[in-house]
Amino acid sequence: MMNKALELIRAQKFHDARAVMEEMNPVDIAGMFEEMSPEETVMLFRLLPKETAAEAFAYMSPEVQEQVISALTDVELRGVLDSQFMDDTVDMLEEMPASVVKRVLKVTDPDTRHLLNRLLQYEDGTAGSIMTTEYVGLKKSMTVRQAFDRIKKEAVDKETVYTCYVMDDGRLLEGAVAVRELLLAEEGAKIGDLMTENPICVETTASDEEVGRLFQKYDMLALPVVDKERRLVGIITVDDAVDAIQEANTEDFEKMAAMEPSETPYLKTSVFVHARKRVVWLLFLMISGILTGQIISHYEDAFAAIPLLVSFIPMLMDTGGNCGSQSSTLVIRGMALGEVSTRDILKVIWKEARVSLLVGAVLAPVNFFWIFLRYQSAPVGLTVALSMYATVFLSKLMGCLLPMAAKRCRLDPAIMASPLITTVVDACSIFIYFNIALWILHLS
Repeated sequence: MMNKALELIRAQKFHDARAVMEEMNPVDIAGMFEEMSPEETVMLFRLLPKETAAEAFAYMSPEVQEQVISALTDVELRGVLDSQFMDDTVDMLEEMPASVVKRVLKVTDPDTRHLLNRLLQYEDGTAGSIMTTEYVGLKKSMTVRQAFDRIKKEAVDKETVYTCYVMDDGRLLEGAVAVRELLLAEEGAKIGDLMTENPICVETTASDEEVGRLFQKYDMLALPVVDKERRLVGIITVDDAVDAIQEANTEDFEKMAAMEPSETPYLKTSVFVHARKRVVWLLFLMISGILTGQIISHYEDAFAAIPLLVSFIPMLMDTGGNCGSQSSTLVIRGMALGEVSTRDILKVIWKEARVSLLVGAVLAPVNFFWIFLRYQSAPVGLTVALSMYATVFLSKLMGCLLPMAAKRCRLDPAIMASPLITTVVDACSIFIYFNIALWILHLS
């Protein structure tokens, strides 16, 4: 259907194209704009029905949104903004250049402009930055009939009405009630008798990771956001929570791969930006790797005495890095999900220590018997086996300790993922290996 609509537009059969697009989902319509020239983009947007155009606008990429805004008149732009939910407008403005933001704020009414400015002040990655101020508020003294009258009157401008929030005259959050409960209740029943008191909520400064954990834990459709005095200032809907979780996960994945996070899609990011975001970490890791080389060069005499020792270096380094990566991945993910905190450090150390002993008990004997059978050298086999055991133990502990140390220092634990841990473990494993070799093989 999308391809058909594009063909009709490019054939200038606008009436037929409009009929096709009226049956399409606004998300799919927004996707069409990505494949069109700026001139076609403006033409298509003006061809859409007003409500459909406003809804599709919320799903467009920032680049396409900027093109549309630049082409619209002030009256047209005001119509689009009036049809959007407040959180979608805030998300859009966060991605726009200052000149576009200035124009958008200029065409809005004073109350909306004040609200947008207030929402834009919340720090990125917090509950305040992803909440919407559009929700249905009720009073404890209302009856079910009065509540439905208010819902019918206000719901047209609200993002969700599945849950309504009960506040006093000072906007202090007192409770929450689901519309389902209202539908099943008597019309004369009081909201105060039906509501859930002290509902789960977060402050505006809560992180988006904490918001995601609450949605996951309590299977919520919306989460109220309050200030420090517990006054209700907004709500976070599940779709915005999912977007925030996805962005946070993407950022963690990029950091775990030793890259600076990027806010633009992969194909739309220039090669120079890609290189800039990768080269800093790669340069740091490369310089760190020099330390490993210096350690190896320090033991040149051991190489000269038994050249066979060199052939086991890659295996020891790779195994140590892999062990550290396993532990760090589990700990980082556990902290992201709220399953592990820095207060659990002793529990984590104890668990990973036992895991490393079991893993080492498998890997070390396998190395010993393989080396003994292949090279007929028990001392070399024992050297590699003991080095393997020590490397596994050390790398497992470092894999869990470094992310938790980063968290304690208020850094993102993801920066202590595979590349950095592998580099540190490589140096340690080489140091352990050759010192054990000096001890067992009596090298000088």
